Amino acid sequence: MTVRLDSGSAAPDFALLDQDGATVRLDDLRGQKTVLYFYPAAMTPGCTTQACDFRDSIASLEGAGYRVIGVSRDEPAKLAEFRERDGLTFTLLSDPDHSVHTAYGVWGEKMNYGKVVEGVIRSTFVLDEEGTITLAQYNVKATGHVARLRKLLGIDA
Repeated sequence: MTVRLDSGSAAPDFALLDQDGATVRLDDLRGQKTVLYFYPAAMTPGCTTQACDFRDSIASLEGAGYRVIGVSRDEPAKLAEFRERDGLTFTLLSDPDHSVHTAYGVWGEKMNYGKVVEGVIRSTFVLDEEGTITLAQYNVKATGHVARLRKLLGIDA
């Protein structure tokens, strides 16, 4: 059974490399609200749509006090390529062994084209300034997710 985190849970600790090879820790995020989203793979159609939606909403998210961080199993070099190719202006983190995915409950069984497979469950977490989860969303859709998230956070579209 995959662990599922809820609002009020402490965000699981992590230390992951970003697209530039620098280590980012959960403690580094304290002091600012954070949207931490997990996606299956850089430069795939759905993940590109979702990342570009975050990119296009970054000004309003940052204006409301949120930073955005994406997490995938991709290596830092691929994340750097993704960031450059699509003009992404937020941090991307690499979790190749999916240990952080597992800690957040976003690695497990899912339906893919009618078959049950094990993999990344597209999910988003909003963390407060102390690292507590204020919103946990599992099985989100790539298209339209950012607009729905902004609405839930009370950020004008």
